Amino acid sequence: MRGRSRSLRALLGSFSLILALPVALTAPAQAAAAARAVDITPSADGLDLTVRPSGNAPGYLLHVTTSQLSLATARTGGARVLATAGAGTGALRFRVGGTWQHAAKVTHWSWKDGVLGLTADTTAPGVTVEARVTPSADRYRLDWNVRGAAPDRLGLAYDLKSAGHWYGHGEADTPRGGPGTDQPWPLDSGEVVHPAFGPASYSMIDPFWYTSSATGLHVDTGHVMDVAINQGKDGLGRFDVESADPYRATVFVESTPLEVYRDYVGIVGRPAKSDATYAQYAKPVWNSWAQFYTHVDQAKLLDYARKLHDNGLGGHALQLDDKWESHYGNMTFDPKAYPDPKAMTRTIHTLGFGFGLWVTLWINLDSDQYQYAAGHGYLLRDAADSSKPCTVTWWNGTAGIVDLANPDARAWYTGRLGKLMSDYGVDGLKFDTRFFDDKCAPHDGYKPTDYQRLGAELADGFDLQGVGIRVHWDAAAHRAGFVTRQVDKGTGWASLRASVTQNLAISTIGYPFVTTDMIGGSGGEPAPGKQVLVRWAQSAALQPLMYSSTSPVDTIDVTTGRKVVYDKETADLYRAAIERHERLAPYIWDQVQQTLRTGDPIMRPLFFDFPQDKAGYTVTDEWMLGPAVLAAPQLDDRATRTVHLPPGDWYDVNHGTVVRGPRTLTGYGAPLGVTPAFVNLRAKGADKALHALRPSA
Repeated sequence: MRGRSRSLRALLGSFSLILALPVALTAPAQAAAAARAVDITPSADGLDLTVRPSGNAPGYLLHVTTSQLSLATARTGGARVLATAGAGTGALRFRVGGTWQHAAKVTHWSWKDGVLGLTADTTAPGVTVEARVTPSADRYRLDWNVRGAAPDRLGLAYDLKSAGHWYGHGEADTPRGGPGTDQPWPLDSGEVVHPAFGPASYSMIDPFWYTSSATGLHVDTGHVMDVAINQGKDGLGRFDVESADPYRATVFVESTPLEVYRDYVGIVGRPAKSDATYAQYAKPVWNSWAQFYTHVDQAKLLDYARKLHDNGLGGHALQLDDKWESHYGNMTFDPKAYPDPKAMTRTIHTLGFGFGLWVTLWINLDSDQYQYAAGHGYLLRDAADSSKPCTVTWWNGTAGIVDLANPDARAWYTGRLGKLMSDYGVDGLKFDTRFFDDKCAPHDGYKPTDYQRLGAELADGFDLQGVGIRVHWDAAAHRAGFVTRQVDKGTGWASLRASVTQNLAISTIGYPFVTTDMIGGSGGEPAPGKQVLVRWAQSAALQPLMYSSTSPVDTIDVTTGRKVVYDKETADLYRAAIERHERLAPYIWDQVQQTLRTGDPIMRPLFFDFPQDKAGYTVTDEWMLGPAVLAAPQLDDRATRTVHLPPGDWYDVNHGTVVRGPRTLTGYGAPLGVTPAFVNLRAKGADKALHALRPSA
């Protein structure tokens, strides 16, 4: 090994390669790439691969340390923007027999057909790592595998500080209650410990992360990952895949975080349409879940609808959530609770609402449809024993899952949905389910990731009434243009704040049509107080869609069973939030059309629009709604707040004044009736935003 190492050093010192870049690139980079070149030169402790700047691509230098394989990326002529972890953790890591090992000294390298090949010893005797780096204009592909052992996990580890702050991921599992009550923003400001990060997860997640230094990481896998970001405040990002398959990742190097996001969307695809209609953006949908949980029946639902109507709390639809079926999976109304569902639907329509139902692909074992579905082979099979159906535990019992890859099962399921809707005048559906579970075996010829596509295709045939569906990971989920609703939140201030940062995370991993969890939260916690409920409505009014449940007239505290009656001001302020959102609808709809053209998110962090404004990278309670509206609603129980304004001329809609940024406003008055918002006077759409947000509007 020592002789081979000396040969490597001699080879590095003997020449510099300047080669035309012969790799296939994505369409946006092809024209610029034709004239680009790669330089490979020796350095004091390894070799440097340089991709020259061209067009919009800033260029970069990838430094490969050969004494122990590590990778450090720098922007051309600039500072380091991303680096793998140090010697103690290792950059390219793998687990064998329960022990983590990592790549060590590079023993050989080659350049052929646009690929830098690397072979390295490891900390496991007799085991080597083979890595391949494929550079292109604004990114490089990193593929690697292990020889001489059978690992059960492969992973990359990064020094978080090398890249500044980290974002992306989607809904994050955290030790502080995420995603229900905690969503750190940036991710490195807290701790992310997400050991079941995969395509079958109920969480809205994608294996994509980006940084304040304008780098990004996409791990191309269909396997479950174990992701840890700053776990135990260790300063590391570990992205492990639970498989021995070759590890495939793309590292993006751009000038701004927005360009990194666009690179990723160029891979997974942007929405081809908006599943939600203009009316669904303009008006809220009301859902029964947080109002009643499972303690709902026909009389309660109609009383709910009438009070909303009578108090001017309109919406485009009212949905009956969980606990309308006699048994889960039957698709029949419980006759004791719903003696005349057709009459119930007619009344809801008369009050001006469309009517929707909650549905799932889970069929509980006590359902009268379970044996029929199992007997006809309509359910996913058990991964350990394919002779029997797969059974999974969910929040309402034990069930089988309809196998959407089986054409007969799909036809049976959709046929039953269609009959249900036709018989009872149902206008739309809320799909609340997983389409696959890791305990199950996929249908012959299918992979687990295919079920995200199959679920998206299924849901695309129905009106989802603006509450959307939780599909992710697969390109079909990105392109379908569904509204994405968050996982259930609590009913306190922490959950309200998490609903904001979580939407920023979801919308910047390629799901731009976001809504919060139900306004006021749910999660089986005490009913929200007046302040939380109103502030949540005010926040949601400045987001793409409004998703309502807890009535600002009265509700039931699920923890006590007692009725909670809100005062008149609560309903008045909630109504005002609805009206503000409806006035914004023309502007929001313009942003929807822009997203369909570009893929850019509607609700986005300040630094997407103002990348040079360093203060914006850690703002957790403001966002841009399109290019013209800066939303800064109050997200706690204080009457004042601090507002950061990026560069520009900002019209303060509450005071009717213009503020020149960058500027930080301290002690900005935000009593319960005031929602801070500002219009960038030089941005596209400013006129529509001003018309909607001025107090006289």
